[in-house]
Amino acid sequence: MQRGSRLPVVNLVNQPGWVGSIARFWEKTYAPDYVGFIFLVTAYILIVFFVTPFHRMFFINNMNLQYPHALVERVSVEWNFVYAGGVPLVTLIIFLKLFKADAHKFHVSLLGFFIAIALSSFITDVIKNMVGRPRPDLISRCKPAPGTPENVLVAIDVCTETDRHTLQDGWRSFPSGHSNMAFAGLGYLSLFFCGQLHVFRPRTDLGKALLAFSPLLGAAIIAISRCEDYRHDVYDVTCGSILGMGITYFSYRRYYPRLHSSRCDIPYPSRETAFNEAFGKFKDDEEVNVRDARSFGTTDSEDEN
Repeated sequence: MQRGSRLPVVNLVNQPGWVGSIARFWEKTYAPDYVGFIFLVTAYILIVFFVTPFHRMFFINNMNLQYPHALVERVSVEWNFVYAGGVPLVTLIIFLKLFKADAHKFHVSLLGFFIAIALSSFITDVIKNMVGRPRPDLISRCKPAPGTPENVLVAIDVCTETDRHTLQDGWRSFPSGHSNMAFAGLGYLSLFFCGQLHVFRPRTDLGKALLAFSPLLGAAIIAISRCEDYRHDVYDVTCGSILGMGITYFSYRRYYPRLHSSRCDIPYPSRETAFNEAFGKFKDDEEVNVRDARSFGTTDSEDEN
């Protein structure tokens, strides 16, 4: 059954001309991953610039929404890209260069990192805009018009804030994007260190474990800063952190074995290697089947005689 499920792909690969060439290129390279990555980045950019969030109704006397709007954030969006994206990326490159990683390991390690960042950012922004949960500083952003009644659900039309981004961003509280990206980027670095240093193998020394888990402390500090700036509450930050860590683990495990494996520091074989092995096995099986069929036909003829 498993062999039959690969038959359509093998048939395309065996096709002559450009159809077979494209099929072989698609199966032997990481083109599907790059196509998916480009889709995620494009979709994320479109969401950021063109999608407005759902505007959940609110009470202007809701104490949970009356925190001050901090004009200067402890970790701005730009610095979050540096801390959660730039720092892990540079660290990965230095580590891989320092230990003379081969081209395949270098490639998949960075590819997994970029996919983790792109996928987590895309999913988070989709959820943010669909949920439309008010931020803790919504009232300060909104600046309700004088005479707006209390104890009555009101909508965005009572707001007098003229800066569109400041106002619209007030309904993007859940989940925390900073927390999500911090644990996606720095979490990936932590998983990578855990694998390279065999942290989850028996008798691993404490120094290696501290090094491997240190990026998670940085991610936690970024997440906590969002509560300190009153951009999010603990619920937003916790969910964003779990989402980011879950997605980055998924991305990491697409290229590396589980962390308890004795070979957790070595990525899975390249797609080209796996393709050549599978395709060669299929051709060998096909030749065996042809020989068996010929032998069966000869036996039938001898029985008739």
